[in-house]
Amino acid sequence: MIGSKAELLGVLRQYNPWWGGGRPADLPPWRRAAFREVADWMFQPPAHRALFLSGARQIGKTTLLLQVVDELLGRGVSPGKILYVTFDHPLLKLLGLDGLLQLWHEREPEAEGTEYLFLDEIQYTKDWQTWLKHQVDFQKHRRIAVTGSAVPLVGEGQESGVGRWHTIKLATLSFFEYLQIKKIATPRLPAVSSLTQLFDWSATQMAQVAAEARPLVGHFHEYLLRGGFPQCAQIESISQAQKLLREDIVDKVLKRDMTALFGVRRVLELEQTFLYLCLHVGGLLDIPDLCKNLGVKKGTANNFLDLLERTHLIHLLPPFGYGKEILRARYKVYLADAAIAPSVLLEGKSLLEDPTALGAAVETAFFKHVFTRFYQKSIGFSYWRGGKKDREVDLIADVEGRLIPFEVKYRSQATGAGELKGLEQFCLEHKVSRGSVITKELLDFSVLPLGANAETAVLKIPAPLACYWLGQSEVGETN
Repeated sequence: MIGSKAELLGVLRQYNPWWGGGRPADLPPWRRAAFREVADWMFQPPAHRALFLSGARQIGKTTLLLQVVDELLGRGVSPGKILYVTFDHPLLKLLGLDGLLQLWHEREPEAEGTEYLFLDEIQYTKDWQTWLKHQVDFQKHRRIAVTGSAVPLVGEGQESGVGRWHTIKLATLSFFEYLQIKKIATPRLPAVSSLTQLFDWSATQMAQVAAEARPLVGHFHEYLLRGGFPQCAQIESISQAQKLLREDIVDKVLKRDMTALFGVRRVLELEQTFLYLCLHVGGLLDIPDLCKNLGVKKGTANNFLDLLERTHLIHLLPPFGYGKEILRARYKVYLADAAIAPSVLLEGKSLLEDPTALGAAVETAFFKHVFTRFYQKSIGFSYWRGGKKDREVDLIADVEGRLIPFEVKYRSQATGAGELKGLEQFCLEHKVSRGSVITKELLDFSVLPLGANAETAVLKIPAPLACYWLGQSEVGETN
């Protein structure tokens, strides 16, 4: 054993101060919207499964777990029944999962009742999928929550995990959460549990809310610059926040995680690939152009893209449809957070002066909000291109068989029917009666009929309001 038993127990005591009568230290007063779901799974799980919390680095997974630990202690759970560890620690990584439990129970003997295990960054341990499967199957007295920032549930270990764990995909902060964490006083806007409610609003209601929401615009632009990573969001200087975000992504994920977990040796080429994606965010991915510019082979480029998805840094959006033609079509690329591109490219506030880059950032932010709200119910997300003029719809959400199209038009002028020919054609071809357009100006908030006979109603909603309502905690299904 590397490290004496006394040294290892000392590490465990540091991570579990409640064993000595303490509580988790330095927890923020705010809670992510996902807190309630995680807590409910630990207190009264709807099924006997472990909980898998996946997401990128630095988005608050550890804080969320420790807040649930604090909640358990507050409800009177015995401190010796709760174990928290992070396998970022080299000694615990070498100790392994079974060795960890053995050491824990040498200090805290097993007794009747439920045990609570919180295992952070479990991807660093060997054969964790098989271990977790056996725990769920044979250790019914344990409730287990694990996190992973570099191994999503889909992919490695998927087969053994079916029915053994429930996945919560934690995204970066929503705009609503960002405002709460920053303690920004927000206007008193009406609660909207579903964007479909807005189709029934009068023009007067929309104009009144648009006027009240004006203070949100500046904060929304800062949100695009700082991003939804909690630590970066709270740094006063935008340039310092972007610098920290760049270092976390480039140094910790691209250079460390990719090497340690996936054995990547060509780190420079991987970094260049990621920079290329930052320059083409929200656009169609041109693999031949990427390979030509970076001097890599197609197989290498596709492998890099897969790894970037595995580390939750990008989303690859397929085209809408089926068949061979779709298989040959190109993917769209979204980054995990709107602030990643300006941070990695060291753009500072210049993003706000570039209409094209700003539009791409808004589209990225909106996609994240829609994905976070719908992913557990959606069959899939895609974009659409069709017709002789190659018209496009930015995002199609297939929610339980219902198609919901979204278009992003973040520009100063009001959006009219003439700019929505792609949306109109898609709705006509697929018999969709409602769609949404994300606009820039707060006054560009209305319901617009589309089609010769007004077959489709389109909600035009300003981006700050759309993201605010989509991210609002404790709301029902959205849209």
